[in-house]
Parts: sequence; structure tokens; C-alpha cells
Amino acid sequence: MNTKIIAQAAQATLVGNLPFPQIVGMLIEAGVEYYYVDYAGRSKSFYSPDGDKVVTPITYNELPTIMPELDITALKEAIRDSQQNGQKYYDFSIRAMKAGVQGYIAFLRGQRVTYLGRNGDQHTEWFPGARPTD
Repeated sequence: MNTKIIAQAAQATLVGNLPFPQIVGMLIEAGVEYYYVDYAGRSKSFYSPDGDKVVTPITYNELPTIMPELDITALKEAIRDSQQNGQKYYDFSIRAMKAGVQGYIAFLRGQRVTYLGRNGDQHTEWFPGARPTD
């Protein structure tokens, strides 16, 4: 994996100066198959198909406590605001944590994100334009 591109993509996400589709393109170019955002541990872990792993920190200050219950309605509203209105990642993170998201896995090849709650609850959201394969 190209750690330089991964670090650039991670930083661009935190700063909020690139849209999600462009970040995804950078990560795929860098050899990332999926990544895990760990709000509880304040980090992101990027994985290659070969099992390589790169970890970057989430350096935001003053993030809220992760709520104990996963509120899927509030989570969907935060996701839509990001997709339709260009909400910054910092604001999305706050809203996701308040909605009970402790972390999520973005499957780049699978074109979906699975959000995880503290009780093992989960919600899967497809990338815009992607559809389940039955």
C-alpha cells in the first residue's frame, strides 16, 4: 500500500477539503480494500487485500461521548446531509457519535459502509449509485 497517499487522504478527510468520492479514489489507488474508523479509539485503520495495515489518528478535539443506543434515523440524516449538502467530516463525526456510532467499516470494493453501535447493532449504507447484488 502507498502510505503517503493514505496519509494524504486521511488528512484531507479530517480537514474536509476533498469530497468522499475523491477520497475513495485515492484510497483505491493506494491499494486499500477497506478501512475501519474507530471513534472510540480515535483512529482509522486501512487494510490491503494482502493484510497490510496502516493506522492514522483522528485528531479532532472535543468529540462527544458515543451514545449507548444506535439511532439509525439520526445516522441516516447525518449521512444524507454529507451526501447532499457537503457536510464536513468533523460535523458528520459528531452527529454519528451522538447517533450511537462507535465505528464503521467502509468496504471500497463492496461499495458500502457498515456502521456499528455499542450493542452490536449495525446499519449498512450503500455508496451513492451502488446497489446490492442479489
